[in-house]
Amino acid sequence: MLEDEKLLYEISDEFQPSLISPPGIRTDEFTDKNGYSADSEPNIKQGNPKDAVLKVFMYNLPPEFHFGMLDWKPENSVWPTNLTEIPRYPGGLNLQHSPEYWLTLDLLSSNIPGRSSPSSARRVENSKEADFFFVPFFSSLSYNRHSKVETPGHKSRNELLQEKLVHFLMGQEVWRRSGGKNHVIVMHHPNSMVIAREQLRSAMFIVADFGRYSPLIGNVEKDVVAPYKHVVPSFAKDFSSFESRNILLFFQGALFRKHGGYIRQKLYALLKDEKEVHFTSGNTQRNGIRAATEGMRSSKFCLNIAGDTPSSNRLFDAIASHCVPVIISDEIELPYEDVLDYTEFCIFVQSADAVKKGFLIRLLNSVKKEEWTRMWQKLKEVSHHFEYQYPVQPDDAVHMIWKAVARKLPSVRLSLHKGKRYSRSWLAKHRDSFFSLQKLDRG
Repeated sequence: MLEDEKLLYEISDEFQPSLISPPGIRTDEFTDKNGYSADSEPNIKQGNPKDAVLKVFMYNLPPEFHFGMLDWKPENSVWPTNLTEIPRYPGGLNLQHSPEYWLTLDLLSSNIPGRSSPSSARRVENSKEADFFFVPFFSSLSYNRHSKVETPGHKSRNELLQEKLVHFLMGQEVWRRSGGKNHVIVMHHPNSMVIAREQLRSAMFIVADFGRYSPLIGNVEKDVVAPYKHVVPSFAKDFSSFESRNILLFFQGALFRKHGGYIRQKLYALLKDEKEVHFTSGNTQRNGIRAATEGMRSSKFCLNIAGDTPSSNRLFDAIASHCVPVIISDEIELPYEDVLDYTEFCIFVQSADAVKKGFLIRLLNSVKKEEWTRMWQKLKEVSHHFEYQYPVQPDDAVHMIWKAVARKLPSVRLSLHKGKRYSRSWLAKHRDSFFSLQKLDRG
């Protein structure tokens, strides 16, 4: 079993895709008579779908878009057929942006007979049955691993993969019919898919936040915010108490950031000499993670401050450590906030108030034992919603993301149905005849 955390599709007759391949990819390498390769799929029979929320069709993109980046070598298959020997996603900072991996794994295993873990999304092979079309591109990993331009004057591999993907999607009949509105693309790293975003903007994006998106390209109405994968270990047996957590406020991370992250420097100047406050720089190396783990588990409150973008992995490290998050990020969007009330286990402070001398310390000291304990207990109740794992567990991060996607389905269907009002009407079918008759009447 993997410690840290999939979709396949076949287009059917009504939604026959055109056989346009990305440049440099042979169509027959991954398409069958319906546009997708039967040989490249794992031989998986349909399981029990009764508790699945979504029916999802996943494109059979070549391995270079997904597991090939993990040095997996295909053997007459687009996908790993032995799901007990899946290559691991890279660790360190790569891991925090890994939702693409866990969602793909979940879909690949969704129809395995006798699957014991719950299913909130089920992979379907007939596009007529699909609620959504999943694009299995490990875009965050592509950015982290392949953004460097190897030859001056040429494009990076990351850029070339994005161009191939856009070319492929634009050639699919199902994309053209929907304008891409029923497609799901994971781009969790703030810099992933930068080249392709505008062309694919009608699709649903799964993101970390919208700090580097134009509102016309990414927004909370259209897209889904997914949690980072926390870097510190989960605090499984937490028997701590208000008294045993002897650090009032904890922060460990980069002190100098761009954009909205300037507030970190201001807070450091205000808080560095305060008693019961731990405010230092840190990193994600082994010693840094160990120090952060110990510090968060010993603290009542943990600072989550805007950095280069409104969100950071630090919030989810705090949740995993059951350290009450103090969120100072005026533009942050949070995962599943339509069903989860973060005020029950987090404290929100506006940036303008946070930088007032003494404000933050007075605020946190005003939180008494009973209130803190209630928030701590709530953290322990909700922390499983932020756990990525394979196989999935009830209401973990993968489950919660699929459910968030499902809650967008009515609005996507409404948009698609309204868009067809005139395209298939009697007037549209007989427009030429209609206007010819009008000219005759005028004559």
